[in-house]
Amino acid sequence: MLLFPIVIGLFIILEGSNIFLLYFFPKSKKGNAIGMFNAYEKSKSDPEIHTFIRYLINWIAGSKLIFVALLLVLVFTGDEAIQLYSLIALILSVATFFWRLYPIMKSMDQQGQITPKGYSKTLAIMILSFLLAFISVVVYYFFFT
Repeated sequence: MLLFPIVIGLFIILEGSNIFLLYFFPKSKKGNAIGMFNAYEKSKSDPEIHTFIRYLINWIAGSKLIFVALLLVLVFTGDEAIQLYSLIALILSVATFFWRLYPIMKSMDQQGQITPKGYSKTLAIMILSFLLAFISVVVYYFFFT
C-alpha cells in the first residue's frame, strides 16, 4: 500500500528536522528543540548542569536518529506487512508521549517554565494529529483495501 511509505516518510522528514535542530540549534524554539524550556538558559549558570543538559540533548538526537534510520530501512526494503507493523509500532511508541512526557510538560507550562505559554498544548495537538493520521491509514488498510 502506497500510503504506508508516504505517512512514514512524512514522519521521517519531521523527525529529521528535529534531529537537525537538536544537534545544531538546540536553543531554537522551533520544532522539538529545547529553547522553549526556560531551564535551558538557567542551566548555563551552572557549568556541570549545562554540560549534562547538552549531553541529554545529544543523546535524544542520537536516539531519534537511530529510530529514523530504522524507519528508512523499513520504508525502502520492507514489504507491505513490515511497513504495516512499523506503522503500528510508530502509533504505540509515539503515543507514549501522552503517558510520560505530556503530564510533565503540562505541569511545567502551568508553572511558567515554558515560553511561549501554552506550548505543551500546541505540541500535544501536533503529536495527536500524527497519531490520528497513522491510525487512519491503518484503519483504511484493514477496512477499505
